[in-house]
Amino acid sequence: MVRLRVKEVAEAKGYNMSSLSRASDVSFTTIKRLWRRPDGGANVETLDKIARVLDVSVADLIEHVPDKRE
Repeated sequence: MVRLRVKEVAEAKGYNMSSLSRASDVSFTTIKRLWRRPDGGANVETLDKIARVLDVSVADLIEHVPDKRE
């Protein structure tokens, strides 16, 4: 399973949902969804915009969480 780390990385860089939305030009609704549902999906363009603002790679925003079967 893939888990998004947008909230953790953004908070570590001093961003909240509103400031990240403004800085990245990603809608607040999308940022809120990524923040509250880290197990949900996001398109690569959105993650790229966020990563640029946070000065990290897209890979830094994604974490692989092994399934219980793995």
